[in-house]
Amino acid sequence: MATSKFLGYVESRKNLTGSALGLVGLALTFTGVAGVYWPVVVVGLYGAGALIAPPERPPLPDFPDPSAQLDEVRADFGRLRDYLADIELPPAASGRLAELTDLLTALLDPGWVAEVLAQDPEGMHALSRAVRQDVPEAVDTFVRTRWWTRLSPGTDPPEHHLERQLSALQEELTRLAAALRDTEARRQESHTRYLEGRSG
Repeated sequence: MATSKFLGYVESRKNLTGSALGLVGLALTFTGVAGVYWPVVVVGLYGAGALIAPPERPPLPDFPDPSAQLDEVRADFGRLRDYLADIELPPAASGRLAELTDLLTALLDPGWVAEVLAQDPEGMHALSRAVRQDVPEAVDTFVRTRWWTRLSPGTDPPEHHLERQLSALQEELTRLAAALRDTEARRQESHTRYLEGRSG
């Protein structure tokens, strides 16, 4: 610990600036300017250099880049699909879930869509939340509620809530896909204006 602190100071801006001015003090000594007070001059210049040096800047946190985040969501989606494959759902809910997973697959497939999505923090958050929280929670809640419904028939069927939840999620992700499409359309229009303006 002490050794690493010492090495850190040796490489610090304060030490390097102080050492540079200390060398100036030695040069003044060899030219005879500092005279008998040369130790005071050298130490004083070193201290002045250490004081005027800019402070050390701590390194920025090493956050994963957007494409790495998308790879993590893609891996989580693979685990989600494995989980869903073992769940038996009513036909209507199963159909809605299939449509939703098809949409998620299209958004997460490697390619230009994923590249555009990786640059959209809000879209990434919505997609990550759908994969890691919303879909598994909706299905798991349905499975647990269905068991209790068997004990108390006549209550609101849990598959109705599941269908509504999956529909809401599909609408949200459809809006996300439309926003990505609009982003690309605006980029295309902007490039058209740029080329037309350049040519004339």
